[in-house]
Amino acid sequence: MTANENVHEGTKMAKSGVYTYTFTVPEAAIDFNGHVGNVTYLQWMVEAATRHSASRGWSMEKCLKAGGTWVAKKHCIEYLRPAFAGQRLRMRTWLESIEKIRAVRRYEILDDESGTPLAKGESEWIFVDAKRFRPMRIPEAITSAFIA
Repeated sequence: MTANENVHEGTKMAKSGVYTYTFTVPEAAIDFNGHVGNVTYLQWMVEAATRHSASRGWSMEKCLKAGGTWVAKKHCIEYLRPAFAGQRLRMRTWLESIEKIRAVRRYEILDDESGTPLAKGESEWIFVDAKRFRPMRIPEAITSAFIA
């Protein structure tokens, strides 16, 4: 099966590749336990999704101009090891699948030096009408940007 074939009706596997960038953990990300707080990982996941979409030509502004926006249906994060201020991290994200109104995205956060996994996650995003916040079909131009 190729990445462009339907896995089951309405689902297309993404072929956008992995989007990767590195960053240094800021002091502000540290919680009362002395390591990166849980909510920060979610913020990083949203930032990674936004960056990846923009890199494929679909910034949040462009989606809004097309009449739609992404909203989260669910996020799941598995914390494997703590991260600390000053640590260099590598964020990786990719689309697992795109359907009529939803996309499933995966994430990995690694120590940039050793490659050790620190966290992994998954989000389910729903594309909605930007004015009514009702689900709408993902425009073919967006889908094509990720499966082409």
